[in-house]
Amino acid sequence: MKKFLNLVAIIAILTAACLLIPWEHVNWGKIAILPASTITVTGEAKEDIQNQIARFSAGVTVTNQDKQTAINEVNTKMTKIIKAVKDFGINDKDIQTQTVSVNREEEPISAKTQWRASNNIDIVLRNIDQASALTDLLQSLQATNVYGPNFSVDDTSETETALLQAAIDDAREKAGIMAKASNRKLGKVLTVNEGGVSMPCPIFRMAAEPANFTPVEPGSAQVYKSVTVTFELK
Repeated sequence: MKKFLNLVAIIAILTAACLLIPWEHVNWGKIAILPASTITVTGEAKEDIQNQIARFSAGVTVTNQDKQTAINEVNTKMTKIIKAVKDFGINDKDIQTQTVSVNREEEPISAKTQWRASNNIDIVLRNIDQASALTDLLQSLQATNVYGPNFSVDDTSETETALLQAAIDDAREKAGIMAKASNRKLGKVLTVNEGGVSMPCPIFRMAAEPANFTPVEPGSAQVYKSVTVTFELK
């Protein structure tokens, strides 16, 4: 009974307090979620890779007053070129027809009709040690235009994976230096935005005139990776 009376008394006191306290004058403060301190930096990584493949382009163009004669001559010459390239050791999958065209032209003075037929193929050479030999072969055939070799990297997947990690490490190192300069500590990674991979494209040049052999140098290409990373600051 005594405990019950004590509880009733406490409730009565609290009720009176609620009624008597001027709540309109009470400063309740402000509840707010403050943004965490962060730092955003860009990390980079690059590597030079030996070029792995060479690309060539070979084409035939014939002009004749007779349309079918022009087409037949182009087809005959291109058939010989494709056979020679395959006999050289190029796989079917690495020979692709790029353009085939037949156009009617009129000479402005004589008003004679001419037909221009053309066929062009792209060739991928996967053994770049044979680039000089393939260049000489294409020059010796009946192609009216030969371009190449254009050296490039074929597969960069493994390199890109390694460069991605290296770019993140570079970003962490830069962020650590900035955090230390501001008497802060680097926290966890909040966001990572991956940049692209870029490689300079070598010039697709016309092969030189036939010689005993055509000197070529495959060179290398630079693979570049970048990331933008946001770190927490403590």
